[in-house]
Amino acid sequence: MDQIANPSPGFQRNPGKIIPVEPYRGTVTVRAGDVVIASSRMVKVLTESPYPPVFYIPFDDIDFNQLGKTEHSTHCPYKGDASYWSVLPAGDAGKDAMWAYEQPYDEMADIRDHGAFYPSKVTIEATPD
Repeated sequence: MDQIANPSPGFQRNPGKIIPVEPYRGTVTVRAGDVVIASSRMVKVLTESPYPPVFYIPFDDIDFNQLGKTEHSTHCPYKGDASYWSVLPAGDAGKDAMWAYEQPYDEMADIRDHGAFYPSKVTIEATPD
């Protein structure tokens, strides 16, 4: 039972790579105009060089009534397959604005049931404690 059921091919090829996922101490709020799309104190921060840190918000704290799932998907050899949602109140600017790894590789299981947003498509406010 010690075997990993869904191992990441990226980590298998590059076992020295580290992608930290840590709790954010504070509140993160995502808005499209005046509409709050998500707000949480249970956010995780994923740091993967050379990219900027990304906030992953629990699904429970995201208003999915404001989102529409799209057919778009991408693949990361470290995290898995990402699904995308458009932020409906943002109109065309909100197309594919949120992504999530619904079935991430085992090494990245901490981001399961969490969504992340593109800061170029919505407003993300992070207020530290």
